[in-house]
Amino acid sequence: MLTTANFLQYTQWSGIATLVFAAITFLAFILKWGIRFRLVGTTGFMLVVTAGLFALSIVPLSRTVIPGAARYTLVYDNGSTQAVIATSPQITPTQLEATLRQAVSNLFSSGRSGTRQEDKLTVRARTIIHPEPGISVPVYLGEAKRSLISRENSAIAIEVYTEKFAQLPKPTA
Repeated sequence: MLTTANFLQYTQWSGIATLVFAAITFLAFILKWGIRFRLVGTTGFMLVVTAGLFALSIVPLSRTVIPGAARYTLVYDNGSTQAVIATSPQITPTQLEATLRQAVSNLFSSGRSGTRQEDKLTVRARTIIHPEPGISVPVYLGEAKRSLISRENSAIAIEVYTEKFAQLPKPTA
């Protein structure tokens, strides 16, 4: 996986290329070359690429990895205080707790906006069961809440709905 150090190196090279294109563009205007306006577009594009690479060099791209967490899929996210993840019906309560902890850590962002009434990110975990052919029922297995105020606040409240695990199909081996 690319790191912020890699992106900083790419930013430096892209910045040098941008300066070269700017110098060529300046020269093209002085010498009235026919491609001078194309060079303006190329220089502008290089500026955008350099700015994007710079942004990637200062923002960490790593994800939290919690041992014992199962795979999940983000199925709903309102961008503010609520998200829903989908898990496998074969998940255990222990795996669910680790998965919720991982999901709430990965989904935290300083760009999420809370309100005075709700300043916590709530991530709910659900799975789909099929009690009869052609019928699908969502079953919510648990939820995790964490503060939207600070990333350093490690107070994550996890609630696992153990009674819902009785509805899940038993694995056949």
